[in-house]
Formats: sequence, structure tokens, C-alpha cells
Amino acid sequence: MRASAQEFECRDEAQGNACRVRVRAQPGARREGLAGTWNGMLKLAVSAPPEDGRANERLLRLLADLLGLRPNQVALLSGEHARVKEFRVERSCNEVRALLGPRPDAQAKEA
Repeated sequence: MRASAQEFECRDEAQGNACRVRVRAQPGARREGLAGTWNGMLKLAVSAPPEDGRANERLLRLLADLLGLRPNQVALLSGEHARVKEFRVERSCNEVRALLGPRPDAQAKEA
């Protein structure tokens, strides 16, 4: 599942070698993947229920997969028990936006 994402918030840190990304979680979804953006945050859908940290673990792995990273290169910083979460990702904001941001061909189809 890949929805067309609009602009989302991303903050560089560690001299541009990592960034912080805010995510709106959608646990218990039928299909997993990037579901677009929501109020300036990435919206990620996962099938895991929000119980015992299962959805958090699946969100972390999904974000790592979408960015071509190993799971240990993504860390949950805040929002363990909330839908709005913040992750630290070992990629620059430019790389994250290039991988997850809007695609020029998708924008042309919407116009």
C-alpha cells in the first residue's frame, strides 16, 4: 500500500546523518504501508493491534523497510502509548523525503 504523501515534518540531527520523523499510527489496519500524511506527519498503517507494544514494533520495522534500513537504525523516541510517535532514523531528511515524499508522476496523475 502506497498512498501519495504530501509534505511532512522532518528534522535533521547528528550533522545531517540522522533525522527525527513524526508519525501518525494506524494500528489494526487491513493493509500495511504508507497511508499518506496527516497534519504534517507521515501516516503509517500496520495490521498489528495496539497491545503489548506489537504495533510499535511493527511500525518501527515498517519504517525501516520503507527507508531501506535495518530495524536497529530506527528508534522510537516518544509516543509509546499514543498514536502520534516520533522516530529517530539514520538517514538525512533529504533522503527520507526522497524515499517517502510525493512522487512527480503521482502528482501529475492527480492534477
